[in-house]
Amino acid sequence: MILSAIVEKLKRQSKDDFKGRQFEAWLIIQAVSWYLRYPLSYRDLKEMFLERGFEVDHSTINRWVLIYAPLMEKRLPRFRKPHCGSVRINETYVRIKGQWRYLYRAIDKHGNPVDFLLTAKRDLNAAKRFFRKMLKDAPLLSPDKIGTDGAGTFPPAIGDAVGSGLLAPDPVHYVTKHLQQGIESDHFRVKKNMPKVGGFRSFKSARKSIAGFEAMLWLKKGFDFTGQWSVREQNDLLAVLFGIEKVNEA
Repeated sequence: MILSAIVEKLKRQSKDDFKGRQFEAWLIIQAVSWYLRYPLSYRDLKEMFLERGFEVDHSTINRWVLIYAPLMEKRLPRFRKPHCGSVRINETYVRIKGQWRYLYRAIDKHGNPVDFLLTAKRDLNAAKRFFRKMLKDAPLLSPDKIGTDGAGTFPPAIGDAVGSGLLAPDPVHYVTKHLQQGIESDHFRVKKNMPKVGGFRSFKSARKSIAGFEAMLWLKKGFDFTGQWSVREQNDLLAVLFGIEKVNEA
C-alpha cells in the first residue's frame, strides 16, 4: 500500500520531466544510468548510441546527466530503509577546475552509503554542515557510534550536532584505521567514474554528477530488497522514478 502510494506520487511528479525533449524518456534515462554506473565518457556513450541508430551529441548527454542525476538522488531515498545506529565518516579529494576540493561521505556499518557533501574547504564549518545535512532530514535513528579518521574538526562538529538536537547525547566517537578501510574503499566506487583528465569543469556540475554517482551506489545496494537484485531490476526502479514503462529497450 505504501509502495503503491510512492509510485503514484512519483508518476505525478515526473509528468513534466521530459517535456520538450527531442528523445524519448527511456533513452535519456538509459544514457544517464550508463554514465553513472560504468566508467564511460560522454563520447563513449555517443558512439554506443550511434551503433544503435541514435545520433546524440556528447554535450547533450552531459546536459541530461546534470538534469536527471540530481532527480535520481532526490527521489530514490523514498525507497531506502533507516540506517543502523553506527556510521563511519571520511573525506576524500575531488578535482574541480584544476583544484582539489573535498568530498565528505558517510556509510553505515553494513557499507550502505548514507550521505555526502562537496565542499571547497576542509574545516570545522564544513564538518558541521555535513553533520547537519546527514542528520536533519533522515536522522539515522540517531547514530550512537561514529567512526572518523581522527581529523580534529570532527569532535566539535559532533558536539555541535548534539547541541542542536540532531544527535542523541553522548554518542560514541571512535578513531580506528581498520574500520575506516571500508569507507575508503567506498570512495573508490563513487570516484571511479569521475573525469580522469582535469576533473570537473565547475563546482555545480561536480555536485550534480556526484549526486548521481551516490544515487547509483544506493541503487546497487538494493535498498534491502530480498532476493537477487539485478541490473534489470535496478533499471525497472529507475523507470518508476520517472514514470516511464522501461529503461532498457534498445
